[in-house]
Amino acid sequence: MKTFQKIAIPLSLGIFGLLILSSCSVGITKGATAVKNFDSDKYLGKWYEIARFDYKFERNLDNVTADYSLNPDGSIKVQNRGYNYVKKEWKESIGEAKFVNEKTEARLKVSFFKPIWAGYNVIDIDDDYQNALVVGNSTKYIWILSRNKEIPKSIRERFLAKAQKLGYKTEDLIWVKHN
Repeated sequence: MKTFQKIAIPLSLGIFGLLILSSCSVGITKGATAVKNFDSDKYLGKWYEIARFDYKFERNLDNVTADYSLNPDGSIKVQNRGYNYVKKEWKESIGEAKFVNEKTEARLKVSFFKPIWAGYNVIDIDDDYQNALVVGNSTKYIWILSRNKEIPKSIRERFLAKAQKLGYKTEDLIWVKHN
């Protein structure tokens, strides 16, 4: 019996560890490329969420914003906020983002529940850093962000075309309301 415990406990812990690590995917959607020559200082500040898929952690949220600011250690503070129109209350999550590679490549990992990290990849952004297309590690995660509550039609069409080419089902996007 003791031999079984000596094997079963470490084996169980190992399998559990592998499951945790597999949930921490900081990859990028197949076929996507993160923005090069990325200027993280220009990216900091407030963004409005324009569109997303229906994620459990954002269900029933409107007026969603993301504020990015620099932490003293060089990581980025992520403050997401939205209004739950069903529960009639504000919801806020604070996390941290770190660059996966160089600061000039828009590939980051973000965590709201350490030690679990997820991919956050800016794959398209306009020259003035006013509108951004962000994806995760698979075609399950996508966000369209803007510095304004609305996005220009030409940018919207560009982002949707790029997402469709990568295999995203853009017809499933939720277009976030902002009051």
